Amino acid sequence: MNDAVACWFVAFPDQETRQGFAERLREGAVDVVCHPSGRPWLMGSWPPEQMVLASQGGRMLAVVGTSSTTPVDLSARLKRVRTVADIESALHGVHGSYHVAASVDGHLYVRGSAFGARRLFRASAGGVTVCADRARTLAHLTEAGLEPARVAARLAAPNLPHPLADATMWAGVEAVEPGRALRVAPDGCAHTVTWWRPPPAHLPMADAAGLLREALQAAVVLRVRPGRVLAADLSGGMDSTSLCFLAAEAGAHLVTSTQHWNSPGNQDHHYARFAADRLFHVEPLIFTSADLPACFTGLDQRREPLEEPSGLLRNRARLCHTADALRARGAGLRLSGHGGDHAVVPPDAYLHTLWRRSPLIALRATNGYKARGRWSLSATARTLLRTRSYPAWLADAATRLYEDPRTNPGPAPWGPRPALPPWASDQAVDLISAALRRAAENTEPLDPDPGRHAWLHQMREAGHGAALLHEASANHGLPTDSPFCDDAVLTACLTVRPHEAGHPWAYKPLLTAAMDGLVPEHILRRTTKDHCGPDWYFGLRTHRRQLADIADTSHLAAIGLVDQELQRRALISPELNIGGAPELENTLGVEAWLRDLASYPDPAHLVPQHPHEEYHVDTATH
Repeated sequence: MNDAVACWFVAFPDQETRQGFAERLREGAVDVVCHPSGRPWLMGSWPPEQMVLASQGGRMLAVVGTSSTTPVDLSARLKRVRTVADIESALHGVHGSYHVAASVDGHLYVRGSAFGARRLFRASAGGVTVCADRARTLAHLTEAGLEPARVAARLAAPNLPHPLADATMWAGVEAVEPGRALRVAPDGCAHTVTWWRPPPAHLPMADAAGLLREALQAAVVLRVRPGRVLAADLSGGMDSTSLCFLAAEAGAHLVTSTQHWNSPGNQDHHYARFAADRLFHVEPLIFTSADLPACFTGLDQRREPLEEPSGLLRNRARLCHTADALRARGAGLRLSGHGGDHAVVPPDAYLHTLWRRSPLIALRATNGYKARGRWSLSATARTLLRTRSYPAWLADAATRLYEDPRTNPGPAPWGPRPALPPWASDQAVDLISAALRRAAENTEPLDPDPGRHAWLHQMREAGHGAALLHEASANHGLPTDSPFCDDAVLTACLTVRPHEAGHPWAYKPLLTAAMDGLVPEHILRRTTKDHCGPDWYFGLRTHRRQLADIADTSHLAAIGLVDQELQRRALISPELNIGGAPELENTLGVEAWLRDLASYPDPAHLVPQHPHEEYHVDTATH
């Protein structure tokens, strides 16, 4: 990818838009594709390898992103499309991570990916519905302001439930839910339709593992380019190590990044070195904690804001440091094991359904989780015996935002309940409570099965994280892809019986079975997972002055969402923090994002670029 040109697009229906709207985009757009009518269809900037186009008569089809299709292949698929209802069946078998856009006889069809790694947003511009891959693009063009309730919601930990998790930060800019597509008819009528549904979870471990291996192989092969250096994280964990062996199998020239954390008993570097010694065509780079910037370095440095606040702030400087070293070795793309945990390990919420279907299996699994997680018998029994509906669960969560769910662990029925840190203000609580109550009135779960819903939501969280990681890393010049978050990979994981992939006595059994015979057994048999706790606390101590400045000039306090004194205590004395690391990192993430936004109110990718290039597809030959 050319790091001088951001990859972005806006899709227009085949209608006249408000005077000056498209013209404002043309100032920053490098590329323009028109409807057969000649009106703008896609405007933005993208590297040639990220856009595949086909056209035939009054029908046009585009795949934007990393995909297995080619112009010839897409043209053949377009021949099967007569109406927008034919698009997904025509694209069956195209793998990767990408957006789809189509113009079919005046109808607009656009969608992202099924799990959020490629997101899609919509807004109304002068009565015309337009959509884009970046919410901030639409916010800028429609002059939308921040929505305080959505800003407040980002303080919650460990994450937000559906549908709050999908919401943008901007009033008037809405997310198109992953797995759904936006359709705009010639008369301007816009609505969303479901294009993806989860597969049945009925396969035994061996069969599902075979599907996962095939999907991961295809995802990695797609990122291997002959003659190019491929960077990859090699943490020593099972996820990143699996990707490295798959890349080596595909013939990649690898340069790997391993971080040797400064924590007692750290084993990651041992497993990473063991793996590197058994990989072909690999140049391993090892970074000790002393080699890297301390965690939270750069708190006082402003940069182009991401789409939304994120947890990347802690390691941002470290990611940039390692990216510079990888680029110096010739790498143009980096693979991350992000999403592996979310993909291959279902949350324990599956126990709720398992008790009704297979009580004996559920009993053994529950006892295992109870022992491992130190669940109390009373809390476990109470939670399993009383499974509320999803709307009732949301309504209950609205009344318990100050309760830490970790104080009473057990099998959460619909996933982890959101909680606010002690320094959140009453105003923040009121805003989020109201949002949860509204959601309870009109929201259906992602699946009627609580465990299935929780796993789907967990996968979406991984997809959202992958999107932000890609954006942040691309801004620094070395885009990071997360193959575990490709639709085909996550879909393959969903085919397994949850109790076989998530039982408490084995570590990632689904991935272990999938990688059997490729990844060394010594790594597949690993049952530990390291952490960077000492580095985390050292980073906070090192940057205490910057943290104090953030507390004294808090943007969150200025808009009434935190108690400034309580926030100050948490930031400058983290060892006394009565909240947890996720709460503190979420607060810092929102603070940094608000400051970045104030420093860079206009998206950099909309700054006037070179004269735009119009794409013309020869309809006679396609």
